[in-house]
Amino acid sequence: MKISIIGIGRVGSTLAYIVASRGLCNELVLVNRRHEIALGDAFDLMHSLPFLTRIIHIHAGDIQATHGSDIIAICASVPMKGDMLDRNDLASGNIKLFESMIPSLVEHSPKARIVIISNPVDVLTYHTLKITNLPASQVMGTGTLIDSARFRALLSQELSIHADDLRAYILGEHGSHQFPALSRAFAGGEIIEDNERRRQLFRDAVEAGFKVYRYKGYTNYAVATAAAAVIEAIAFDTCRIMPLSVLIDGFLDVRDVCLSLPVVVGVHGILRTLHPQLNDEEKDAFKSAAKKVQEVYRMSTSASH
Repeated sequence: MKISIIGIGRVGSTLAYIVASRGLCNELVLVNRRHEIALGDAFDLMHSLPFLTRIIHIHAGDIQATHGSDIIAICASVPMKGDMLDRNDLASGNIKLFESMIPSLVEHSPKARIVIISNPVDVLTYHTLKITNLPASQVMGTGTLIDSARFRALLSQELSIHADDLRAYILGEHGSHQFPALSRAFAGGEIIEDNERRRQLFRDAVEAGFKVYRYKGYTNYAVATAAAAVIEAIAFDTCRIMPLSVLIDGFLDVRDVCLSLPVVVGVHGILRTLHPQLNDEEKDAFKSAAKKVQEVYRMSTSASH
């Protein structure tokens, strides 16, 4: 198993550490615009190998070094402004960045499963599909996986139930148009009641990333761990269900956009997209999310060309 991580900033560096420490591959390639950063991380990770359970060939390189990758994780991004409050502000710049590197990455690894972490993740996941013509099963964004995890963590504290035993998803856009699918939220087969307290926990989960960003200027641990969970599901073919940004196949008559729905993830990428029975409010929220992401995509692609 060969994994390449593109963009060795704080998220990419943290992801590389998690991938190595969990032994998710035989070969790990780090690619960064400033090669010395990737080289430094590669050396640092190699020095940790004696403490790990699996020997991994870790090296820094350029896009050619990613040749034959099984999984490619994209963390690269244009710089974020210090006062940024909307992930969509990165759309135009990151569309240009993706156009400069994604086709070459796919040329070297046409069968790679591509995991998009960069923001705005829904826009960039869709654009990756558009500029590569890869099967939809090969391209996925981390989407609302991290939002759902934050929501479950908060619900866990309130309900005194382990977060992994809660089935509660945030779906739609990884942004302001995400929504909690509370009509489909369960614990041990029992419905988790939709009330104002749970709605507030959802709002807290939505703000969690920006709260961390305001405190320390970036986020890295949670999002990198979420991305590692996707990579692990592919590497070990675990067929785990997780909400990821994928090409919507006509669910609720929505098409030609990437949004988060629960999907089954395994060695071939997206094995199956699940279609939860949402209530009317949730259906409307999903459709609104689609319109928003499509609007951002149209405006950003126009601005970037």
